[in-house]
Amino acid sequence: MQAAVSAAAAARVMAAGYPGPPPLTWVRVITAWQLTPATVAALLLAAAYRAAVRRLRARGGQWPATRCWSFVAGGVGALVLVNSAFIGVYAGVLFWARAVQNVTLLMIVPMFFAMGAPLTLLRELAPPSVRAPLGRALRSRLARKLTFPLVVTPIFLVPLPLVYLTPIYPASLEHGWVAALVGTGLVGAGWMYFWTRFRVDPTPRTDPYLVSLGISAAEVVLDGALGLFVWLGPLLAPRYYLALGRPWGPDVRLDQIIGAGVLWIGGDLAGLPFLAVVLRRMTGEDAEQAAQVDAELDHQELLDSRAALERAAEAAGTQPAAEPDRPRLWWEDHPELAERFRRH
Repeated sequence: MQAAVSAAAAARVMAAGYPGPPPLTWVRVITAWQLTPATVAALLLAAAYRAAVRRLRARGGQWPATRCWSFVAGGVGALVLVNSAFIGVYAGVLFWARAVQNVTLLMIVPMFFAMGAPLTLLRELAPPSVRAPLGRALRSRLARKLTFPLVVTPIFLVPLPLVYLTPIYPASLEHGWVAALVGTGLVGAGWMYFWTRFRVDPTPRTDPYLVSLGISAAEVVLDGALGLFVWLGPLLAPRYYLALGRPWGPDVRLDQIIGAGVLWIGGDLAGLPFLAVVLRRMTGEDAEQAAQVDAELDHQELLDSRAALERAAEAAGTQPAAEPDRPRLWWEDHPELAERFRRH
């Protein structure tokens, strides 16, 4: 079968010649660029995000610059690079370039999008007639079920094996519309995961960050299994790559082995920034909870002291003396904690 495919590939190359881009060199790593519909959509998305931030600030609102950098430079920038730079140019002829593209679309682009908090930005600018239904939808039982860890985890872990172990992969090489659907699905699956794990935007659930670490461990195992299969298993999309007849670079088998390393090691390396963000947010959340506990203890101690003074005054048959001036407790200068105990 493979010999027949090779003969057909040779006949096609002799008849039509190699149809792909020229050999990949260090110069072309810098100079190879193309304009794609995905790039245009990404630039429009960046423009819309920046316009929304300017509108919010013009109304007197505050928006951290780190969120802008995450969404525009991180998310949109990575999306443009893997579609228009040399990775996108050579993704149709090199297995490893397509692997870099897919890993980036699943793990890098949506991670930076989630750090940009677009849902919060939309909520700040939406009129009350839109904000209220959005809030109800976010708090609905359906939203809580869809973001349950046992639902979100397969949404994040399944896409790459589904692409590479089914006919979806060769179809994405042969048809542009299939490739567009695959790319959109990867970004959407990654967004669903990072949105619910980071919780920069409001989410239906507040699962512990330890759940995210457990999912990351499962992702490492699955990346290894997929990488081993691609490395040691049969050629993927052999008819396409052999018929392409690329006369330069690694052969089809070596190209797939390099791509297996990208799916395995590259996927794990791409997860390191996620772990750093989760650990930072988990540490910050622990510190905030500790501050709340300390404030509650201080508040309770103050209430107990006042109650003791009142009981002593009642036992003596006198009015309680006016409380002398005292130094302010630290939590009274914290807006959120002060308001919380004032309502209490």
